Amino acid sequence: MTLVIMAAGMGSRFGGLKQVEPVGPNGEFILDYSIYDAIKAGYDKVVFIIKEENYDLFRETIGKRIESKIKVEYVFQDIKDVPKGVKIPETRVKPWGTSHAILSCKNVVNEPFAVINADDFYGFQPYLKMKQFFSKKRNDNEYAMIGYIAKNTMTENGAVKRGVCKKDSNDYLTQLIESSIEKKGNKIIATPLEDEQNPFEINENTLVSMNFFGFNPSIFKYLEDEMIEFFEKNKNNLDKCEFLIPSSVFKRINESKISVKVLDTNEKWFGVTYKEDKKDLVNAINKMITDGKYPKNLWS
Repeated sequence: MTLVIMAAGMGSRFGGLKQVEPVGPNGEFILDYSIYDAIKAGYDKVVFIIKEENYDLFRETIGKRIESKIKVEYVFQDIKDVPKGVKIPETRVKPWGTSHAILSCKNVVNEPFAVINADDFYGFQPYLKMKQFFSKKRNDNEYAMIGYIAKNTMTENGAVKRGVCKKDSNDYLTQLIESSIEKKGNKIIATPLEDEQNPFEINENTLVSMNFFGFNPSIFKYLEDEMIEFFEKNKNNLDKCEFLIPSSVFKRINESKISVKVLDTNEKWFGVTYKEDKKDLVNAINKMITDGKYPKNLWS
């Protein structure tokens, strides 16, 4: 089982390269805790999706800490990696999104894999649940997703991107609306990223996606095919559009090409979407160390 970590985002809301922002007592990053949990759950390879210009920074920090603990590979998400004929606007600086990121590791991943964001702290249980799911024989088009309770994924400091989910009686995903969700008074309001004119209220116990998916390598062919459609559909919006994995997954569910099992978790999310979030994350990690969930020095 491989862990793929999407770390090519620019961290614009946080104000810097938040993937290498120290949060642990010995300078550990969120990435360190994610990889520690994955190793504990039985994963044997980690793939970092990064920008090529950040390779030395990643290798000298996180890479060298873990290379003796687990197999490590690096792939580069390149803004120039687009279908033939696509003219990239000079104003475009952001990566093309999570589907594009995942596609960039197609040449190094040939086994079931979990995919996560670099700047989200997910807790141990999801890594174990995903590993257990793929430990049983699955067909090539059977995937999984960790479903978080909405109230466990919020920050007091602003809106966060979450996929608002529905599932059927057998726990298979039936709806996924990539949204910006935010507390407004006593309500949680979700604003769909592709339909900002129609916000809707969600319950605090609504299941949401945190981009913690489990895939078989069959996902790469679906994403390759869809990328051509994506760039054609967005040819007049190439400065801002994003090719997002929740939308890609739901598209194939609608076509009955894939099934996605929702694996529920009660874990609480922590992250650094905003600078103000860091204090809460550091306090939470210190408490987990006190409670014995993590050693004080993660890699010693």
